[in-house]
Parts: sequence; C-alpha cells; structure tokens
Amino acid sequence: MSVMCQCDPRPVPVDGMNGTSVAAPAQAVNGAMPDEAESPRNRMDRMLAQQRQFVSDAAHELLTPIAGLRTQLEEAQLHPDTTELDKLLGRALRDVDRLQAIVSDLLVLAKVGMRASGETARVDLAELVESEIATRADPLPVLPRLTPGTTVEVVCREIRRLVANLLDNAQRHGKHVLQVDVREAGGHAELVVADDGCGIPPAEREWVFERFARLDTARSRSHGGAGLGLAIVRDIAEAHGGTVTVEESAAGGARFVVRLPLADRPDVP
Repeated sequence: MSVMCQCDPRPVPVDGMNGTSVAAPAQAVNGAMPDEAESPRNRMDRMLAQQRQFVSDAAHELLTPIAGLRTQLEEAQLHPDTTELDKLLGRALRDVDRLQAIVSDLLVLAKVGMRASGETARVDLAELVESEIATRADPLPVLPRLTPGTTVEVVCREIRRLVANLLDNAQRHGKHVLQVDVREAGGHAELVVADDGCGIPPAEREWVFERFARLDTARSRSHGGAGLGLAIVRDIAEAHGGTVTVEESAAGGARFVVRLPLADRPDVP
C-alpha cells in the first residue's frame, strides 16, 4: 500500500482484484488524476468494476460447494448399489452448511448501514461482549477484561455480529486461550480480541479485511471460513464511525482492535 502526500494522486481502490482481469484497468487509473478531480463517469466506472468483481467472487465461492454437491449426487445416481448413504448425506450436508454460511454472510454485508429510524441504542459495550461470550460453547477459554460503563450508541445486532465474528476467528486460529478487552482509550470505546495462534504477517494485515480474503495456511476452506467474516467486521465498524486494525498479540498471535465512538454522555447537573 503506497504512502501518499496531499499532492499525490490517490490510487483507485482495487479491493480483492489482484490477479483478475479487472485489476489491470483499475490499477491503470491510479495516478491518472487526484481523487477530488475524478469525473463522475470515471467514478461510476470504478464503482461498477468493483461491483462486478465482487459479484464474480461471490459466484465463485457459491459454485465451489454447488459443484461438490452435484458431483456427489451424480455419482450416487450412477452407482446406487455401491453408494454409502450415510457418508453421502454427511458430505452433502457439509456442502449445504457452507452454502448457507456464505449466503448468510452476503445478506449481512448487504444490510450493514441500512438502519431503520430509531434502530440504534445506547448500550454498555462491556455488558454486550460479556453476554455474547456467555452464550458460546467454544473450545478455547476466554479471559475477559471488561470495563463497565464503556457506552456506545450502536445497532446492537450488528455489534453482536462483529463480536461473534472476531471470537469465531480467534477460536479458529488460537491455540490455548483468548484475551478479550473492553475499555475507553483515546476518547473511543476499544474492543480487543487477541489469540495465541500463528498471527498475521504485516504485509497481510490490511488485506485480511477484504471480501473473500484468506491466508493460504490459516484461512482456508478446510477451516470453514468463507473469507467474509473479517470483511463484515470492518464494514460494521466503519458503518458506526469506527475502525478496525490488526497487529501482533503479546503471545505472538493476532490482536484485533476495534475502536468505536463513545456515546455522548448525559449532562450532569
């Protein structure tokens, strides 16, 4: 990722386009003109290119389990006498589960930021995180350090999904224990989820938030991830005026830090 000064042209975002036919024309626009001088036509073309790439990536992710399911059913149809029904159904259900997870994540991405009037509420982030942890039956223990009174104004279902996705990710890649912190820091509410896994290389720490992004070894299909969990985290954080970053944890794993604006405090007479 390039570092730009105010006089430099800003690069066109090419989220998830590397290695695709869309990447070259998108990258060719980089440096052609400053962002503030981008014409409406170029802006529309860029947005359409990003949309087409996302649709293409989503279709590819859906086709993989569909193709596997079709192959299994066709083989069973051709060889009914040698088909072990229990094994066939087990494999088929795993593919259906994967399809369901991808579609569910796509629906979440489509709805983030589309809020009805009055849907936000003031909540204690520490209490919300504590209740989310309590509802789970995860294999790795969670060590919480939650500061009460860390109040935010949010769409509760979205923040619960953000917390759940971070915990899912940490449980998938951690080894022994997870650390979850909630506190006020620098005028923001800060949520930290840290694991003791293999961590994320510095060069990949921005890319892992892209849609359908996976690290080759840690975030493969065999681990059950569709590559959308962290993208959902980022979209939800940004929809609430916040940010999410990742760095190395004290145990050498990944440490995800979400910062959200604190709710306005009521006037104290």
